[in-house]
Amino acid sequence: MSEYITVTGLKPLQGFRLWLRFSDGTAGVRDFADILAGGGEVIEPIRDQATFERVFLSMGVPTWPSGLQLDPANLHLELAERRALQAADAAE
Repeated sequence: MSEYITVTGLKPLQGFRLWLRFSDGTAGVRDFADILAGGGEVIEPIRDQATFERVFLSMGVPTWPSGLQLDPANLHLELAERRALQAADAAE
């Protein structure tokens, strides 16, 4: 049985990137340029850096006031596949 992954910490960075700490003790930085390029009703507002930085955690899920929520397990998988995860204390 696989572990249920949540985001336990996050910090918005310049350039529409987000530092994420996961419940398994790993952390990594996700660039959101690909998501922002897609557009859409919930994406448009976060194309502004100040609005992007209003991200918060809702029950372990990165969420923006526009309603955009990102699945923590998929974020973790993407970063793992890119070999962009490391121990959270080493990533800070």
